[in-house]
Amino acid sequence: MSPAASYQPSRTRRPFGSRLADAMDDHGPLCVGIDPHPNLLEAWGLADSAAGLRDFALRTIDAVGGHVAAVKPQSAFFERHGSAGIAVLEETLAALRDVGTLSVLDVKRGDIGSTMAGYAQAYLSDGAPLAADSITVSPYLGYGSLTPALNLAEASGRGVFVLALTSNPEGAGVQHAVNGDQAVAAGIVEGVTASNAQASGEGRLGCIGLVIGATIGGAVSDLGIDLQRANGPLLAPGVGAQGAGPAELEAVFGAARRQVLASTSRGVLKEGPSIEALRKAASASSYEAATALR
Repeated sequence: MSPAASYQPSRTRRPFGSRLADAMDDHGPLCVGIDPHPNLLEAWGLADSAAGLRDFALRTIDAVGGHVAAVKPQSAFFERHGSAGIAVLEETLAALRDVGTLSVLDVKRGDIGSTMAGYAQAYLSDGAPLAADSITVSPYLGYGSLTPALNLAEASGRGVFVLALTSNPEGAGVQHAVNGDQAVAAGIVEGVTASNAQASGEGRLGCIGLVIGATIGGAVSDLGIDLQRANGPLLAPGVGAQGAGPAELEAVFGAARRQVLASTSRGVLKEGPSIEALRKAASASSYEAATALR
């Protein structure tokens, strides 16, 4: 038995998909990123240090915690500050738990066997210092390589967002490539569809989601992908001011629009360091996303 498989289901935590669906109903379909780029730290008058990072992250949570469906810390910008930055990430995740806002930790981990199980335990197990409500993962060592994370997410009531169709130009060379009679990305979506169908969780959204760029145009239909059938949340960078309006969203998501969790980072963060301005920008972005996704 793998380490991930040995965990027992949480007795108190509802499945992530159900908690996210409720949060989207209550606050709108917006996920605000915490992406402390050096230039944003400078714009906020903060040092490019662990202390500046801490002020940036906790100020953002003060502004949007309890007001948006989810918050997505980008692990890379914490990791660049070494152990002090990781300590700030732990504090950031704890602060999100304290205010009752779901966390999507953007780590994009992907490996095999015991190494993937180790990543899963680091981010998805009860009591882990870096435990988040959900994480992003990369399936490009094969969808089956994610099994330890998928199993532990289900057992602990947490979630996983699997990279599928991203908007970076380099992504298409891998994601659109044909493996047998289907595109690689289509195979990933099929894997998520099967995982959500097999899960025992209740609610209208499964706990295994997908990362789908909102500006990828007709790729979903061109590749024969059915996002609605996947029955998971769709983390979508690029909604609203970032480029995708109603017409673009119809082309990408179609009937799956109600599953979309729109992700924005700089669109809100550029309004800092004022807590009031950050909260106002998040509210406007949430309204914009909800309007575009009707």
